[in-house]
Amino acid sequence: MSKSTESFSDTNGIHGSTPNQGQAPKTSKIELDVPKLHSLPSEQQNLYLLTFTLGLEKQVFSLSHDEICHQQPHITKQLLQIVQLVAPVPTRVIRNSLGKCWSYMLEKGDRKPLYESVNQLLGVISAGKNEKELHSRHAAVYCLGEVYKAAGDSAITLSEVSCSSLLRLVKLAQNHVGLRAAIYRALEKLVGSVQGSLDEGTAREIWKTARTAASGDKAALVQANACRCLEQLISSTSHFDAANDFEALKVTIWKTCDSPSAIPRRAAASCLAAILVKGYSDPVVSTLKAKPKKSKKSGKNQGAPLDDANDIPSRPESPATKRSVVKLELTFAAILAQLSSYYVRSSTSNRARAAITHCYVQVLQRLDHSVVQASYGQLVEHLFSELLSNSSISYDRYRLLLTRKYVQKILTNCVSSQILAESGRLSAAKTLINNVLKNYPQAVKETAEPSKQVLVGALTALASLIESLGSVFSSLGDACQDALVQVLPHPSYTVQISAAYCLRAFVLACPQHLIHCASICMNNATRELAHLSTGRQSHRRCVGFANGLAAVLSVSPLQPLYGSLEISSRALSIATELLKSSGRSELRVSSTQVQVAWILIGGLMSMGPDFVKIHVSQLLLLWRNALPKPLTKENTSQRDLAELSYLTHVRECALGSILSFFESNQRLVTLDVSIRIAALLQNTSDFLETVPVRKKDEDALTRIIPSLQLADLIVMVRRRVLQCYTQLMNFGPASGADALGDSKLLNLAVALFADPMYAPSSLESSIANSAAHFESIWDIADNGGFGITGLVHGQNIRALPGEETTVDSNDRRSADNGLEDIDDTLMSPIRGAREHDSVHIHIHEGVRVQQLPDPPATEVVNSAIGLFAVVFPSQSPKVQEFVLEQLTTHLSAGTLQRTPGRRAAVTVNTAMALLGALKVAAGETRAESGDLKHPAVERTLEALLRTFAIDPDQHVRHIGYEGLGRLCNTSGNAFTTNEVNLLIDLIVSNRDPNARAGYAMALGSIHSNVGGMAAGLHLRKIHGVLLSLCGDPHPVVHCCAIAALSQVAESSGLAFSGYVSSTLGLLAQAWSSDTHNEESASLGTSNTEIERPTPLVVARAINSMINVLGPDLQDNSKARELIVSLVNQFERDELSAVQAEGLRCWEHMNLYDPGHVSLEVYVKLLQKDLRSSDALTCAIAADGLYNLARRNAQLVFQVAGEGFEEQIWLTLNDQPDLDGIRNLVETWLGQTSLTDASQWILRIQQVLTKCVAKQTQRVPQSAKAAAEPELQDEEVAGFATNETKEQGAAVAPEPSQELLQWQVRVFALQCLSNFVAIVGKDLDLDSESIAGQVLQSKVGDVIRMAFHASTSSVVELRVGGLKLINQILKIFGSTPDPDFSEALLLEQYQAQVSSALTPAFNSDSSPELASAAVNVCATFIVTGMVTDIDRMGRILKLLVGALDSINATESQETAVGDLRGLSPNAQTLVRMAVLSAWAELQVARADHGYLDKVLEPHVGKLLPLWMSSLQEFARLRFEPDISNYSGPPGSDESLEAVYAALNRQTLLKFYQDAWLGLVNAIASLIEQDPHMVFDALDGKGTASQVNGSGPRTNINYRDAPVAFFMVLFGIVIEALVTWSGDDDSRDILKILSALKRILLPSVAGNAIFQDSVFAETLEIFDRLALTEGSAVQTVLVDIAKTLCITHPSAGGENTATDLTEDVDQLFALAKIIVLVMTNALPNIAEPKAAPRDTLADDAVALIRSGFEALVDISTIFPSIIKTDLYASILHIFSTVLRTPACQALVVAQVLPIFRRFILKISTDGSHSHSSTIARQVTTCLHQLLAILGIAQRREHESSLACARNTLLAISVLLSTASNALGADEALVCAALEATLECLQDLGLAKVAAGCLRSLLLTSPKNATDEAVARYLFPRLIVFVLDPDDPDPEDSRVLMAPALTGFVALYADDDEKAAAAMSLVLPALLRRAKGGGRKTYRDTAAKILELATGGLVPVFRGLVAGMDAEMRSFMEE
Repeated sequence: MSKSTESFSDTNGIHGSTPNQGQAPKTSKIELDVPKLHSLPSEQQNLYLLTFTLGLEKQVFSLSHDEICHQQPHITKQLLQIVQLVAPVPTRVIRNSLGKCWSYMLEKGDRKPLYESVNQLLGVISAGKNEKELHSRHAAVYCLGEVYKAAGDSAITLSEVSCSSLLRLVKLAQNHVGLRAAIYRALEKLVGSVQGSLDEGTAREIWKTARTAASGDKAALVQANACRCLEQLISSTSHFDAANDFEALKVTIWKTCDSPSAIPRRAAASCLAAILVKGYSDPVVSTLKAKPKKSKKSGKNQGAPLDDANDIPSRPESPATKRSVVKLELTFAAILAQLSSYYVRSSTSNRARAAITHCYVQVLQRLDHSVVQASYGQLVEHLFSELLSNSSISYDRYRLLLTRKYVQKILTNCVSSQILAESGRLSAAKTLINNVLKNYPQAVKETAEPSKQVLVGALTALASLIESLGSVFSSLGDACQDALVQVLPHPSYTVQISAAYCLRAFVLACPQHLIHCASICMNNATRELAHLSTGRQSHRRCVGFANGLAAVLSVSPLQPLYGSLEISSRALSIATELLKSSGRSELRVSSTQVQVAWILIGGLMSMGPDFVKIHVSQLLLLWRNALPKPLTKENTSQRDLAELSYLTHVRECALGSILSFFESNQRLVTLDVSIRIAALLQNTSDFLETVPVRKKDEDALTRIIPSLQLADLIVMVRRRVLQCYTQLMNFGPASGADALGDSKLLNLAVALFADPMYAPSSLESSIANSAAHFESIWDIADNGGFGITGLVHGQNIRALPGEETTVDSNDRRSADNGLEDIDDTLMSPIRGAREHDSVHIHIHEGVRVQQLPDPPATEVVNSAIGLFAVVFPSQSPKVQEFVLEQLTTHLSAGTLQRTPGRRAAVTVNTAMALLGALKVAAGETRAESGDLKHPAVERTLEALLRTFAIDPDQHVRHIGYEGLGRLCNTSGNAFTTNEVNLLIDLIVSNRDPNARAGYAMALGSIHSNVGGMAAGLHLRKIHGVLLSLCGDPHPVVHCCAIAALSQVAESSGLAFSGYVSSTLGLLAQAWSSDTHNEESASLGTSNTEIERPTPLVVARAINSMINVLGPDLQDNSKARELIVSLVNQFERDELSAVQAEGLRCWEHMNLYDPGHVSLEVYVKLLQKDLRSSDALTCAIAADGLYNLARRNAQLVFQVAGEGFEEQIWLTLNDQPDLDGIRNLVETWLGQTSLTDASQWILRIQQVLTKCVAKQTQRVPQSAKAAAEPELQDEEVAGFATNETKEQGAAVAPEPSQELLQWQVRVFALQCLSNFVAIVGKDLDLDSESIAGQVLQSKVGDVIRMAFHASTSSVVELRVGGLKLINQILKIFGSTPDPDFSEALLLEQYQAQVSSALTPAFNSDSSPELASAAVNVCATFIVTGMVTDIDRMGRILKLLVGALDSINATESQETAVGDLRGLSPNAQTLVRMAVLSAWAELQVARADHGYLDKVLEPHVGKLLPLWMSSLQEFARLRFEPDISNYSGPPGSDESLEAVYAALNRQTLLKFYQDAWLGLVNAIASLIEQDPHMVFDALDGKGTASQVNGSGPRTNINYRDAPVAFFMVLFGIVIEALVTWSGDDDSRDILKILSALKRILLPSVAGNAIFQDSVFAETLEIFDRLALTEGSAVQTVLVDIAKTLCITHPSAGGENTATDLTEDVDQLFALAKIIVLVMTNALPNIAEPKAAPRDTLADDAVALIRSGFEALVDISTIFPSIIKTDLYASILHIFSTVLRTPACQALVVAQVLPIFRRFILKISTDGSHSHSSTIARQVTTCLHQLLAILGIAQRREHESSLACARNTLLAISVLLSTASNALGADEALVCAALEATLECLQDLGLAKVAAGCLRSLLLTSPKNATDEAVARYLFPRLIVFVLDPDDPDPEDSRVLMAPALTGFVALYADDDEKAAAAMSLVLPALLRRAKGGGRKTYRDTAAKILELATGGLVPVFRGLVAGMDAEMRSFMEE
């Protein structure tokens, strides 16, 4: 393998260099060394040749034009040499590479060698008749096709010879499938290049040969290529435009459409679509063209110019050959008729119908889109009338459902999704409503009433259109509602269910119609119920309206703002009354009443547990009455058919409601409920056993339901029983399973899915079941399939109930069920339909695309398998063994040997049941896993599963090996070892391809399920066996072996790395081998490879190898180069699935080894694949781009090709739900919004106004009306007119263009909102933000975009526009205009903002829109753009009106503007928005004085409303189970009170968004005027309830502030408890700020200090202090300080025994402060902890605020604990002082606080603590001296600063706390001496001098101060006089003024003044004398200070006593 990996070099592609990258000219020539090639071993020759070919290709693609021209002859010679090789033969990969080289040379180089190349290739093709040279001819044929494709227009003269040579080769290639296919592919390319120049005779010969191959060849690939060749002849030439050619082609196409392979069927459909589209003729255009032909003379004008390129004069023809040819001309209707005529034939197979469906799609896609939209009505009429309503289709149930599915594909996935734009879809929906639905019932004689099938098709198509349009459909809401209500009572049950489903989709998209639709359905149902006894067919009508009402009610939980409790409660009352009165009615009337009642109850079950739990006991009673214990069998047999049918029907209806209960109320399935329901299910099972079997057909008159016999009802009841049992076992409590232990569930399930006896459903099935006619169970199209399960659909297995499903990443199809799965509909004999089970409409998952319910008989089998899977693992081993033996007996029963159809069905059912049981045992479902580890059980299971794993049916094999893998997973290592060894032995000994393939996949499944660790022991053996099987010539074997190898590699992980090299070599051989692809010579291999392509599994295996290697790819160059070579080949493959796998490979390569992947080439590849028509490829490309953007989005867009950004938005427009694109844009926005702000605004503006070209004719009037805002006032109209003038065509698209889909515009608007939010945050951090300045300059554009969004017809856009305006107002509301500083920036946009708000308050608005508009109103007023209350206009008027509406006690309805008639939940939303808006005004009132006039008139109304809203919020938040009681509601209780829990989650969200603003508003009012607050609250003591629910009590808030406080406090504390670190940190700051406000004594009283309240609060504070940042901690410090100051015991002098609890609380609060400081400085709590090197600014502020808080609370601490706090403060200060990081900023801020603290404690009047305080101060001084001593060592950079700060602290301590220090304290002298020594220290001298000066000049002086002065004075005199003492900083200059100042202190005491002056004055003179004249001036100034004021007499006396010399010197 090492040689093979070495031979692979880096090829052209993403890896390494790219094509045309400016490389140096290539002068070397590559030559194939043929002798060396033949000297290699045979297994290496292919790889050597492949290596050479790829290298040659790489060189060719790297050559420039001149180099190609120079080397072209040599390269051509090498290519031809490879083509002619006999051994090794050129394989597919080599042929493709050779063709690429020839094509590139002819395109980029010289075409002179073209003729020579063609002749040389023709020579190879025509050389003799030796079949051994077919491989060379194969290569030559392919290369010839590539040559003509690249330069065929230059070799037209050789085209006839080339075609003749190729056609002659067809006969020789009869035994070589690949060659025949290549011939037709080459002919296709040749015709495509030559086009009209091709001779007609040659074209006819090709036509004939291709038609023969398309219809008669057995190879699917040949058929497909022949059809493509025919299509090319049709498209590129005009020789086959005649009608007779079309007729001949149809015969061929119809035969090809019966091919068992989907590939030729699709090619045939494409070919037929091509000729149909080419023959299309517009009737109007044809008429216009035909008019000039009236006059023969007019056609003889030879001088007339040629107006059309097609009007080229033809060559004259021979009269002998001239014949009349009728040209094919078809109208749109004729084209459709051509397809439908064959589709509806009884002899047409379902495969052909699938192909015709493809043809429909191809025709519609190729026609001009405007034609399709204009003809939509004609199209739907054709599909509904000609297909669905045709008798040959409608009589066969399977055929009808298949056709219905195909029609849905055509209309939904093709026309609606790919052709029609938004306006086109609206027009289509209008067409369906007006032209189909409104014609029922028949209103006009001229218009026929639509049939049942037409109505079903129209309703299904309309539902799909509604789901895609969303809220845009609201413009057709009234018309759609009327039409659906008319169709609901249709006599057909199928139409009723389809109408109910469509009604559900309509109400979900347009929820404003929910209440109206529900009311109409309920009233009509009630009216029809009253007429049941009359003969007006009210039975069906009642059921129809009931299903519609149930469907509407099921939407209520999904649209809580629009639901109505009144309607739901009324529906339940009607159902209950119907059940009670049904016993008094005759049988048929009673059955209808019961059915209607249970349908309504089933719909109500989807309301959820909060609604249902109140009625559980009532429901159990109703269910018990409907499902009683059966009487004896004899008694039952005596009843007539009608009575038995009635009893069965009642049970089926009741069980349907139980199933709905299980689906939506799993939380309510308690042990008691499960036991009761289990008993009811057992009763029903017993009843079914007593019902006699009726063999003969029943009389329709005796039936309860005319269309259902008793047997049908029994099947439906059995289905419900099994479904309910399965749900109960999955979702009921574990102990509840014991209640089911005694039932015969297991035997019942086995009998239902594995009973050998089965009666075929039809004569056709009986014939197919015979051994002579049976082919495959999957081809039995009778919708019964001999009792086969519907859980298996090809390779897809439907998940069991409770199973967690995962999307298979290897799925070849996209996940959106597009057009790719048309052929997949044939994989199952069962087709589902909604009418099979109406309960599915009520299930919430039904909103999404889901599997339609199977027929009842099939659902019985499905449910039996699901029940078996759940029950079997929990049985005892004996029971399990018995059941398995029973299954084995059934499978080997003799009757199954005679009925192969039933045998196949039983095999599939049994395999599926065992797989389900193993899934349960492996813990893959919610059910109890059970145990299957008994040896006998394991052996039997192993034998059964091994039998399934080798079954000829590939789907059974799939189930079998999946089961074997799970069996090994559950059975342990010993069993796994034995199983692996046994499988390997069987592979070696068994030569059956199916067995070898099954066993190989079993090995892969075992390794995958057991896991890499447990299966690692078997990895070597498994790898060796699979590696050998990969080379097996049989396609099924090697395909399965490679797939299993991929599974093993994925599950092994790094353990597989040792096997990567050998595996890669084998995969490379498999990829390049012709036996492993569809171009194989063998017919069987080719056809199998078409269905199961080996290249696809090879690509997946390569992806697994990449994941195994991971980052090791960077070092393993050999493996990397081999992988890159293969992945480059994947990109060129024709299969889109292989291309998608190639993208996955590149994605992982870029993840693990980005250095070896060219980013530019990779991005451009992703950009190209983003345009792929394959949805899966497009999704992978989008995900790849997103992953790249996560690293550097800007770089991705820089290296991408031109138009990439536009392509992103267009792709999102085509697929609005493509998450990869959305994530890409969001990531790009997040990374570049601040650096590219201007471009983002422009980009989003372009997206919002971008128009895409659409080929539609006219926008319907309804759509136009919906797209334009309703301009009801001059302001709006004026602004709209101005905007139209400004933007012109950019905003108002041309008629031929249309805006992007509304989902894309909503996403773009959300991106703009996110952009504004990001810039707003940046502005908060940096007011000079560049992005903020850009946004400010572009604010006009943003407001304009918001205005247009807020006035659109889409609710989501309108809400987004208003929210964007609100954001802009908050950010720039107070920003002045840069051009006019006296005005605000947004003042000029007042009219726009006001106009945007107007539509939000119209009658057609929505509650979400009104809520957003109210918020904008409040923000607008707060900004201050308008400060005059009279000028606020309608904005203030709206707020006032809404407030009055809320406050009006007589009104129960909240109204905002013209918006009325809201549901209770919607009223709450609007009410809270209004109250929140007023609260915002109140909070802003402190900063905006003009708001006083706005608020003062309304404060009295607002306060009670705010308070009651908070009370309601607290009730909802803290009483979640308020309605958690059973039993019906009381008659005196309101609906809101009874169903409070139902709306709890909905209402909580509204209150959650508003409560904080309400609390802040109340708190701010209390700060302003608490008396006014309590006056208002007391006056509103009986305020009306906010939500109309819950009791209220009268509270005297003035006398009991605790009651007022507890509501606010509880809400705030709960918010703090539930807050997580993932939330916005600004929210918690707001919450804490609100808490700080409500803790004021005027609000809280002493309630906060109650033990339980205080303890919980402190616990939360502790958590926040430990986990949150400094901003939160700062607020915590402030709150703790406030609580200490307001504590009841603050400042008290009580004894210790009275203050135990209070002391604890105060200490706890102080602990919070200390804890916060400890987070910033860990060495406060732990001295040994390493201090931080640096402190952030917020940490500095935090330490300062914490220290200040401690000092502040020390004043109010009780005296008994005061000294403890003193000690803590001193310790903290000393710690701060010694911490290096604190020296720069912290100490400077803390020192003033420290001085204040020392001053306070030193003046404390408490005598009891004076000694303690003295000791504390002394200790502190000692610590300061120690710190100074350490700092003077200068060991750290901060030592000098520490020493300076310490000197200052010592000075503060000695000067402030002197009275606490003794006058004879030795420590004081030590401190003074240390300070004096610092006078001689460089860096400290000036600081020490300043400290000494302050100590010396302290006044007044106590004893200690005097002692300090006495100590310092003489020493300072000496210091000033002694010039020998060092003075590094000239400190003597500072000390001289200190001495003179010291003398001045004793001005009042002449004796002390004389003594001091007698020392100071001589010292000054002596210093001046010694210092020279430079000191004279300063000394003179000091002497004059001594000679002034009260010291004059002393000075005179002292001068008089001086000697003459000194006096003379002083005078000098």
